[in-house]
Amino acid sequence: MEGKRKKIKITPIEHGTVIDHIKKGQAMKVLRILDLIDREIDSIVSMAMNVNSSKGKKDIVKVEGKELRNEEFDKISLISPNATVNIIRDYDVIKKHRVELPERAKGIVRCKNNNCITNQREPVETEFEVIDEDPVKLKCIYCEREMVGEEISENVI
Repeated sequence: MEGKRKKIKITPIEHGTVIDHIKKGQAMKVLRILDLIDREIDSIVSMAMNVNSSKGKKDIVKVEGKELRNEEFDKISLISPNATVNIIRDYDVIKKHRVELPERAKGIVRCKNNNCITNQREPVETEFEVIDEDPVKLKCIYCEREMVGEEISENVI
């Protein structure tokens, strides 16, 4: 069989979610956001990293039996604002969403500033204003600390 290449394919899912066009290198962070790391799960989870696409490299995550909550869409948008989310039923895409950056990220990112009121023992929920989209840049509404890139992905709750 010289000259012929075998293609390795990820098995299609019957019901669940495919998150496509994830920024290269961010698939593990998406799995963490979806709480699929460091715990026992019954679902089939597939991850592909550094996949070629027309726009360069991307990551892909497939999760059998799970549909995303709005909060999870917002978290994914902060680390990969061009991601798309496909809802799969009976092996067909029934909905396709492009994640959208929220104007404010409330309760989904921890402030890096140890002195911020949100990191004290006060009952204050974190809240950030999205001040730039490419790259994503956030500013805490309490202490005005700005975060960008890896700082955001490391602090998504």
